[in-house]
Amino acid sequence: MFISTVCFALANVFVKQVAHLPTMEIVFFRCAFGVLFCYVGLKKANADWKGSNRKLLLLRGLFGTTALYFFFLTVQHIPLASAMTIQYLSPIFTTIIAIFVLKETVKNLQWLFYSLALAGVLFIEQFDTRISLFYLALGIVSAFCSGVAYNLVRNLRGREHPLTVVFHFQFVGLIVGITFTIFNWQTPFGWDWFYLLLIGVFSQFGQIFLTNALQKEKAASVAIVNYTGLIYGLSIGWLVFGETQTLTVLAGMLLVVGGVVLSVIYSKRQRDIEKIEATAG
Repeated sequence: MFISTVCFALANVFVKQVAHLPTMEIVFFRCAFGVLFCYVGLKKANADWKGSNRKLLLLRGLFGTTALYFFFLTVQHIPLASAMTIQYLSPIFTTIIAIFVLKETVKNLQWLFYSLALAGVLFIEQFDTRISLFYLALGIVSAFCSGVAYNLVRNLRGREHPLTVVFHFQFVGLIVGITFTIFNWQTPFGWDWFYLLLIGVFSQFGQIFLTNALQKEKAASVAIVNYTGLIYGLSIGWLVFGETQTLTVLAGMLLVVGGVVLSVIYSKRQRDIEKIEATAG
């Protein structure tokens, strides 16, 4: 999971390096590499790339692509660590949406943790003049779409091959990306091609290591490790792009990460208690 987090952080660095290119063009290249990797993987696994739950797979692809587009847009226009922190709100939206989609419940203490995280985001926007309300809103929309996509993935668990689900996300992104890119193409030059290649490679490796971590360890434990990405975001933003953060902005970031991590730990504890009670009963 640590390797996965590093890979995604490096992919974000190269997204920022090609900030002069249209965002949807970057999505197109990123998904093109993903489609190729997934198709090869599906062939080796002898799995059906088309799937049987095509409506849900299409929705997963559309929400995933929207989330990716808005996230790349925020990475290009606001500090890297801030863009990553706002994206960390996605587990909150995942849980809230699950109330309506999967009929799950949320404890009162969890709402307190979510309030802390949301307060942290507002804290960041209030004290960092580099973040406009517009890009803050785009980041929150990205996190919301990620939450919807994660719920769709959970809904498809056991019903589709994992690579089939990932393939449809990449394939929809490829189709949407190429549709928009045709009308707004900007030819990459020089190192741009290499950076676009690295975005695709690091994103795919990040996805592979993330999937392996989720398969071999409990989801809650993996989720907590994911938030070490903020350290990479802060460090890389400072070393590569000269992005410094004030103490108040750092405090806001800690509120976001702290609120979400506390919620993850609390949820895991509640599930463990429920299992023990069910076994005892």
